[in-house]
Amino acid sequence: MNLPSFIWLWRIAAWSMGFTIAFYLGLAAVGLVLGIQRRQVGVKPWRWLRFLHYGMGLILVALVLELLTIGIVGTLGHFGSLGHSWHLPAGLTVVALTLLSAWAANRIHPQRPWARPLHLGLNGILFVALALVSWTGWSVVQKYLP
Repeated sequence: MNLPSFIWLWRIAAWSMGFTIAFYLGLAAVGLVLGIQRRQVGVKPWRWLRFLHYGMGLILVALVLELLTIGIVGTLGHFGSLGHSWHLPAGLTVVALTLLSAWAANRIHPQRPWARPLHLGLNGILFVALALVSWTGWSVVQKYLP
């Protein structure tokens, strides 16, 4: 079958992955500041910083879902099937962890003390999963380059 080149799709994926990592690190930095402010007695956390954290989190979720879509469309278009490497399970793990972390973040409230540690723990595991999906993604990209 004579299919068009998918190189433009992989370029979008590369930029999206770069933005995903940048937003993850930015979220970690903003979350650290929010955590420090929360622990200080008598200091009210900056409300705008909390909204920034939520907004960046929503963008991260959108980027991860975009990467999932690109990966499925590109792999099906190029190979005709999925599951050619460890990149698929690594990517699905990142998607699941990102969505679970977003859900846990939405649950954070003084009446639900379990939500904050769950959110932080999921984000720690997400760090490892992002490293793994980056590593496996690099090997996948090598298959597509001429």
